[in-house]
Amino acid sequence: MKLTINFMLNTILLFALGTGEIILIAFVVLLIFGGKKIPELMRGIGKGVNQFKKGMNDLDEEIKSTDKPENK
Repeated sequence: MKLTINFMLNTILLFALGTGEIILIAFVVLLIFGGKKIPELMRGIGKGVNQFKKGMNDLDEEIKSTDKPENK
């Protein structure tokens, strides 16, 4: 799991955006969705990220529980 996190961080840093690019992206998003739709969009993205994290944690717990030998 730690290797996966390190790989993801390295990938993100490889494609890191500068301040100008982030401002441009934010401006385009504001133009496309409008000011009223952005909070709803961010809420949806946050819920999706939380569900993904929960799924990853459940998967890790399942893998760890199957790795332990059962006492008979």
